[in-house]
Parts: sequence; C-alpha cells; structure tokens
Amino acid sequence: MRIDVVTGFPRLLEGPLNESILRRAQDKGLVTILVHDLREYATDRHKTIDDTPFGGGAGMVLKPEPVFASIEALQQERRYDEVIYLTADGEPYTQAAANRLSLAENLVFLCGHYKGIDERIRKTLVTREISIGDYVLTGGELAALVVIDSLVRLLPGVLNDGESMLDDSFQERLLGAPQYTRPADFRGMKVPEVLLSGNHAQIAAWRAEQQRQRTVERRKDLLEHS
Repeated sequence: MRIDVVTGFPRLLEGPLNESILRRAQDKGLVTILVHDLREYATDRHKTIDDTPFGGGAGMVLKPEPVFASIEALQQERRYDEVIYLTADGEPYTQAAANRLSLAENLVFLCGHYKGIDERIRKTLVTREISIGDYVLTGGELAALVVIDSLVRLLPGVLNDGESMLDDSFQERLLGAPQYTRPADFRGMKVPEVLLSGNHAQIAAWRAEQQRQRTVERRKDLLEHS
C-alpha cells in the first residue's frame, strides 16, 4: 500500500508516523507513507495556501490552486483508489470502513485546516469524505493519522499476532472483552479463574459473554444496528 498525505503542516505528522506499528510497517516495506507540504505548491513568494472566505465570516479557507497542483501532480504518477478529505461533515468512520480501505493500493489523504477547503476542491478532486467523530479539530492532520493507523494495522504482516486484530473491538460490532496479564493477584484484585483454567472453550465462551455484556452496557446502539 502507498499512502500520500497532503497537508500545510507536515510536522504534525512526523512523530506518529515514525513510531510503533506505523514505523514497523514502513520498515517491513508493507506500506509507504509520504507527506507532501502544500506550501511547496503555492504560487506566490509568501507560500500562501489560505485566504479569507468570500461572503465574509471568521477564519481562513485553503485555496484551490495549491491543492489542485499537489494532487494532480500525484495523479500523474499513479492511479489512486480514493482521494480522502478529512472533515467534520464527512461520513462517520467505522471499523467496516477501515476494513474496506485496507484493501486499497493507493490512497491520498487531504488535510483541511482553518475553516476547511474551497468547495471546488471537494466537488472536483475529492472522492470520499470521512469524519472520525462529531467534534471539530483544528485541522485534518490528527484525523488522518487516526484513519491511517486503523487501516495500516490491518495489512497482512503488520501485526506480530495476525489473529489479534480479529478480536479487536467493533470487528463483530461488539466491544472487546476485559484483558488481564501477570500478576494473577495484584493488591487483592484477582484475575477471573476461567482465564487461568487452560480450558480454551470456556475462555472463548467467557470472552464472548463479556463482549456482549460490555456492548449492552456501553454501546447498545451497535447491537440495534447489527
């Protein structure tokens, strides 16, 4: 997989992309992630990428010229499955969406900032709009990192334990079961006996019941829409 990220603030992405699973996935050659500075495509000597909105109002809007130039330059090199814009009014992001996106070969993530991007970009270049929640961030960089992390970990060979992602929350529209590790008794708080039994069938049944109970208590809506 190849992922290109277009942003006016590339340094916001440097740390997370070079740590933990994302770093290992790149080191293994399982994914290539390239960050492109939108200011390199600005046409004036001040490297301006935003301007005030027509019609007035607070905030700034990303200009169409540098965005079109950057994405069209990428599209000259390869065909992209999606050009994704991270925005609060996009489609809600789910595990199912992550599963589907993990099958793509080439993706572009466009990070908005300030008050967003010129609408002509959305209508012409963007093929998919994603929201990671009903709240507003300063820019799309953090949202892009969330989506990238969620789909890269699904790529074959990224996780050391290939089965662990199958047990993740939301894969079966259920929240994850409680997890425990050593010591078995910490300050009088003991690990459930079933997990120490070695009986894999009983452990699986216990975890399934815990998933169901936790989902009913915390996210009953997941069961209602399954």
